[in-house]
Amino acid sequence: MPTLLLRLFGPMQSWGTQSRFSIRDTGLEPSKSGVIGLLCAALGKSREERPNDGWPTLAVLVALRMGVRVDREGVMKADYHTAGGTHRQGDPYGVMKADGKSRGTVTSQRYYLSDADFLVGLESDEIALLRQLNDALAQPHWQLSLGRKSFVPSLPVWVPDALREASLRDALSGYSWQGDKRHEPPDRLRLVVEATPETAAEVRQDVPLSFAERRFTIRYVTTDYVPRPEGDEACISLA
Repeated sequence: MPTLLLRLFGPMQSWGTQSRFSIRDTGLEPSKSGVIGLLCAALGKSREERPNDGWPTLAVLVALRMGVRVDREGVMKADYHTAGGTHRQGDPYGVMKADGKSRGTVTSQRYYLSDADFLVGLESDEIALLRQLNDALAQPHWQLSLGRKSFVPSLPVWVPDALREASLRDALSGYSWQGDKRHEPPDRLRLVVEATPETAAEVRQDVPLSFAERRFTIRYVTTDYVPRPEGDEACISLA
């Protein structure tokens, strides 16, 4: 079954799945909702579903089986954010609090990954869909970001020979290591792949049902380790 690869590399990334109020979390690798959102930005697809707009529906995008190879583990860090704040009563430049009356400064802790590098695979038997996504990533309609709008990629998300005639696991295991060769390369790489309920080791709430309504459901994943590949001769390019 064909697999489309994309690279997510940047100084700051955030892939939250459990953010609530003043705490904004991040996972240790890209979430499916974050990757699907990135694909929608590349396509120019809006948050609201619009029948017959020419773009794949959210349900079609969600059906892609996703895996992530961690070429470089990120370092988790946190930013302390403030928004609003007033110096006198009646100041219009504040943030409305829950009581609907008073305004003041709102603080939050926002976690992110520093210097992470990921290879993401999307598997589907719909080769036309993968080609459409590949073309969109090569020339994105809107700016692409790594979980937050301010976190832009350091390198193009589109990678050469991204469309592979290989299963998800084989494509991720066989594609050449993309890490920084100035540092000591790891002997093995962490691999997080979608699984069935029977074989999964973890459940994650990061499958988008509606971006407009912010509704999500669960998916099952398993974590494994693969030897660091030196080349990608095992995968045949479909580009």
